[in-house]
Amino acid sequence: MIPAELSSGANPALRTMRSHAETYAAPSAAAKRIPPIQCLLTFEALARLRSVTQSAEELCVTPSAVSHRVKQLEQIIGTKLFGRADFSLTTEGSEYLAHVREGLATLQKFPGTAGQSATPGKRKLRLAVTPTFARSMVIPRLRQFTEAYPEIDLTLQVSIPLLDVVAEDSDLVVRFGTGRYADLEHVCILNDEVTPLASPTFIREHGPFEAAEDLLGENLLRSPLEPWRIWFAANQLDWPEPLEGSQFNDVGLMCDAAAAGMGIALVRLKLGAPWLENGSLVRLDTNEVFTRKVPSPHAHYLCWRTGTMDRWECAAFADWLRKSLM
Repeated sequence: MIPAELSSGANPALRTMRSHAETYAAPSAAAKRIPPIQCLLTFEALARLRSVTQSAEELCVTPSAVSHRVKQLEQIIGTKLFGRADFSLTTEGSEYLAHVREGLATLQKFPGTAGQSATPGKRKLRLAVTPTFARSMVIPRLRQFTEAYPEIDLTLQVSIPLLDVVAEDSDLVVRFGTGRYADLEHVCILNDEVTPLASPTFIREHGPFEAAEDLLGENLLRSPLEPWRIWFAANQLDWPEPLEGSQFNDVGLMCDAAAAGMGIALVRLKLGAPWLENGSLVRLDTNEVFTRKVPSPHAHYLCWRTGTMDRWECAAFADWLRKSLM
């Protein structure tokens, strides 16, 4: 904005500037200004984070500066971008956001890097994710993300938890473990509870299961991802970790094996939801022993290298994933 003292007609320098501007400027009064880049960055951050405070922290400005920039942008383009107090976008705001993100993505390109994106204006994001987490938690929700962020091309790559098998060159990694990752920044995105599950046929043939002790002598499917000793201890069983029986390094494979009648699997309920919903796996009984909440000692964490969240597409996906799993 031009200060009041400079807008006075008494200022001869300003009169001269105006005279030249009127002489050489386009005659149309409807010529549109290009919004300041800081306004566009602030709009994108607020649309993504839906929080003035978080946007201010990300942009290293005050909350009032965020509000001022958004109002300035709305005045320049002549339309309201946010419709509610929760910062949900108006229809015009959603359309404009796509253009802003495409423009910012283009500005982030440097000479010699144009070939890094297969589609002009698209931002590539590579996610390394554990197989069952991808199947049970990401894929069912992924359409929401692609519809919200059509300008992002997401590539899913498989990693194997606890075995240090991680896809190379990933921007974001979902890891399963204790959360002690000194080499990476990370945030917990999913905690879960464990319970024994088996196929209905297995329960009919080997049941009934009315007490925790009834599992003695049964074929307990094993996985280093979910040790049985956690469930044993929660049910006052002083039993050692099973040393025999089929073993799996992927929870999905173990669930498939249990659904095929191979034995009883200790399964995290959120990851096991697809098998529970289609009835191929069920709880052993409806009594307290098999409905008691037993927290898993491990959790899923989203991990990234320092600096990754400076890229808006990475920050957008991280925020979306965390909120979608709440």
